Amino acid sequence: HSTGWPAAKNTASGSYAYHADNNQVALGYVVPLSYDNPHLSPFDEFQQWKQHPKIREFLEGGTRVTYGARAMIKGGPNSRPKMSFPGGLLVGDDAGPLNFARIKGNHTALKSGSLAGETLYDALAGGDTGGSDLTGYADRFNGSWLHTELHKWRNFGAYLHKFGTFIGPALAFIDQGIFQGKLPFTLRDPKPDHECLKLAADMPKIEYPKPDGKISFDKLSSVFLSNTNHEEDQPCHLTLIDPEVPMAKNYPLYDEPAQRYCPAGVYEIVEDEDGKRFQINGQNCVHCKTCDIKDPAQNIVWVTPEGFGGPNYPNM
Repeated sequence: HSTGWPAAKNTASGSYAYHADNNQVALGYVVPLSYDNPHLSPFDEFQQWKQHPKIREFLEGGTRVTYGARAMIKGGPNSRPKMSFPGGLLVGDDAGPLNFARIKGNHTALKSGSLAGETLYDALAGGDTGGSDLTGYADRFNGSWLHTELHKWRNFGAYLHKFGTFIGPALAFIDQGIFQGKLPFTLRDPKPDHECLKLAADMPKIEYPKPDGKISFDKLSSVFLSNTNHEEDQPCHLTLIDPEVPMAKNYPLYDEPAQRYCPAGVYEIVEDEDGKRFQINGQNCVHCKTCDIKDPAQNIVWVTPEGFGGPNYPNM
């Protein structure tokens, strides 16, 4: 795991590299969607990160196998909604069990499923035929080691977001390393990600290196490896509340950040004989849902596409 370069000092990005069987390596780069520079491109940050000598040495002579992207649910206990509703429970990643400090969540997601199963078993054994709000699930969750682990690290993300990548980690070390997460307060970070962008004119532009086709790559060839597919004749699952907002508001204020925060090249500003216009390439979508979260006008609504549409990741 690493943090820092190539991200700006106030952007608490992180990364990981895991070795796997068959001489493979799994790489990932995490950018918090609370970043403030609309010129930032998470995809290009990732490509630039791979050029670092310590990472490049694992990749030279290799071949890309697959590519994917998604928005991580990293708010932890401070962002968790009510976990039960009549007829259903939030489990796995939907329950927000990711330990953001460690960028690990498989063990916690599995535990949430186990707790849900115990809750359902008790309900059925007690004669509940379904449709009830099984509030006992939250009680089990809060009484397990899962809650204990997440509660310990509850302030980690807020430290980074509020105090940056230098002071933030120091405060997190004091909180978790010395006091074991037992300080008598919870640091809140209530500002929504879509409100964090500053005006494009007030922020420095970022010039990313061109991909070399060996270590770093372009978006479209990467998306091809995700095997994403949607039926051509279905309605676009990326909808706009107001079709005028991208060009009338987001473009002049933020240089339309959708063309950069999307890791799949779904959103473009294209120019034809009628001038510039906003284009949605829904076929490229890898279902990361970043657009639904980061759009500064909250004008993009991601809805479920038809049938089996979406990415089909191999080896991921």
